Amino acid sequence: MDAAEGLNEQQAAAVTDPAQYLCIIAGAGSGKTRVLTRRIAHGSSTGRFDPRRVLALTFTRKAAHELTSRLRQLGLRDSVAAGTFHGVAYSALRSRWAEQGRAEPELLDRKVGFVARVLGGRSKLEPIDLVADIEWAKARRIGPRRFVEEASRQGRSLAAAPQTVARHYADYEEAKQRRGLIDFDDLLILARRELLADPVYGEAQRWRFRHLFVDEFQDVNPLQFALLEAWLGPDSDLTVVGDPRQAIYGWNGADPEFLESFTELFPDVSTVELNRNYRSTPQVLGIANAVLRHGRDLAPTRAPGPLPVTHTYPTDTAEARGIARTVRDRRGPGGRWSDQAVLVRTNAQIPLLEEALRKSGIPFRSRGGPSMLDRPDIKRLVRSLPSGQRLDVALADLEAELGEPRGETEPDSPPATDATPTAPTDEASATAADRQAAIEQFIRFGHDHLALDAGASVGGFVSWLRTATSSDDGTGGGDAVELATFHSAKGLEWPVVHIGGLEDGLTPIGYAKTAAARREERNLMYVAITRAERELHCSWAEQRKVGRRTARRTPSPFLVDIEDALAAVAQGTPVGDTSAHLESQRRALAGKRTRGDTIDLTDDDPTFVALKDWRRRTAEAANVPAFVVFHDRTLKEVAQSRPTTAGELAGISGIGQVKLTRYGDDLLAVVAATANS
Repeated sequence: MDAAEGLNEQQAAAVTDPAQYLCIIAGAGSGKTRVLTRRIAHGSSTGRFDPRRVLALTFTRKAAHELTSRLRQLGLRDSVAAGTFHGVAYSALRSRWAEQGRAEPELLDRKVGFVARVLGGRSKLEPIDLVADIEWAKARRIGPRRFVEEASRQGRSLAAAPQTVARHYADYEEAKQRRGLIDFDDLLILARRELLADPVYGEAQRWRFRHLFVDEFQDVNPLQFALLEAWLGPDSDLTVVGDPRQAIYGWNGADPEFLESFTELFPDVSTVELNRNYRSTPQVLGIANAVLRHGRDLAPTRAPGPLPVTHTYPTDTAEARGIARTVRDRRGPGGRWSDQAVLVRTNAQIPLLEEALRKSGIPFRSRGGPSMLDRPDIKRLVRSLPSGQRLDVALADLEAELGEPRGETEPDSPPATDATPTAPTDEASATAADRQAAIEQFIRFGHDHLALDAGASVGGFVSWLRTATSSDDGTGGGDAVELATFHSAKGLEWPVVHIGGLEDGLTPIGYAKTAAARREERNLMYVAITRAERELHCSWAEQRKVGRRTARRTPSPFLVDIEDALAAVAQGTPVGDTSAHLESQRRALAGKRTRGDTIDLTDDDPTFVALKDWRRRTAEAANVPAFVVFHDRTLKEVAQSRPTTAGELAGISGIGQVKLTRYGDDLLAVVAATANS
């Protein structure tokens, strides 16, 4: 088989390019794995690559397995080495230690528990939070001595004062050394050290792996890149595949600059861009392009599908129930639950959705974290409750003791959680908000059980709960809806995707303060949208429970982008042109503001005054702040443009399909009334 057969011209160019250093910019759904494996197969068949000297580096064992499986289908069986950075480094080190007759150090694979013992109860720091800061530092090649300076310089948000984290970081490293332990990041450090310390060994390794391929290159961190450089020799060739639009792991030390600056890092680099999307309909892709706002738009290849839909709910509970109803409706006769996924920004949002799906009789799996009863915090809670105690008494005590989540500073901010996938160990936990959400879910389940058995004991409830949640750990098979965070959904796809919790402070997350962090949040939303093949449903809640109180919410700016794009389509803009159309509108609006010749009306303009009065009455009736209905900017633009039709109204920034349906007739009536007065 010709390795370039069935490929488009961009893909074929990437497969056959003879460059020593090749950078492939592969957009979502553009066939990057296909291109990567075909390039290896093409080079092997033409004699350019010796398949026994090929090393393909990935970021997950699943991705490595998929790559190996495809290579076997192309006739390359058991000849190409593929694995994660850590896996390949560990394999090389074990061989090296065996050759030298050195004792193999013990690998620390339960880091959270080890850190807890190092802390020894002397700190209020949660071990999982300290582990996250240490892993970030090691990924960025920052030791304890430089930690305070670098954490400040790089704007790292820490679990405690920089000096405190640095001290515990040093204690952790010393404790490992005393006990002869190494962690996963040490594998990369030691593998690089061996390559550079012994020229003979280094040359042997570079001869063994002369052809290097790296997938998801936008996710490489400085430590991984340093190891990659040590692997490269003058006769090596390197192909990297990545997408700066999907750079979403800066929180963990990843640096997309290695991809974006690839042409400056290596000589005579050839670059090929794959910008045709084979996954999503033009409608889904048009929305994704409109939200992203940076980078080249992806071009759709699939047939048209339905327009994405936005939903507004009064509360987070109503949103969860509404998503469950929509999931049931979209399944249809003979449909599969597994064709659908519900995606949210944080792990703390998942329990409410689990509850809504469970009560609706919809099977589901949860990704990105352990099942509730396997969480360390819930295990500790269960151990603290006497098995024979009455459940109603235990729940009353828990509710009395449950305080506000740690770290809340802004009254209208959601929990500050990082919804990143955690390591697959039973030590895996989450942040303070996730712990709070799990305990609240435990209490809600307790009340559900009391409705079935008013005299239930704690022990009886736990036994029931274990049965009720046994298939909710994300590992089971069968036909089930997937629940996942945006991060844990990367690399996956479903015909129908529901995105919940699109509120400012959640999406983008409230603690994303820097320009780089905000851009990464926009990338993350783009990743979530492009998981959808055919249908996309987006929703938000006007009120969300945060700890023991209810906070008012406002729509995510990303949801505003989505609704603006939908409004543009309703006005007649072709789906594929929404991104360019909206950007043109933004530039025009910015220019008008600079010139001061459009929406800078005086506050006593009669139409603007009438619109504000209508907004006040509407907000009071709905018991929400006025800005939730419309911002002043939007009302001024309405007053200036004086629309007479729904189509004209839909072209105004800030009036998406939801608000057009809800308030459109009222707005037109107010404008008409002031025109006649």
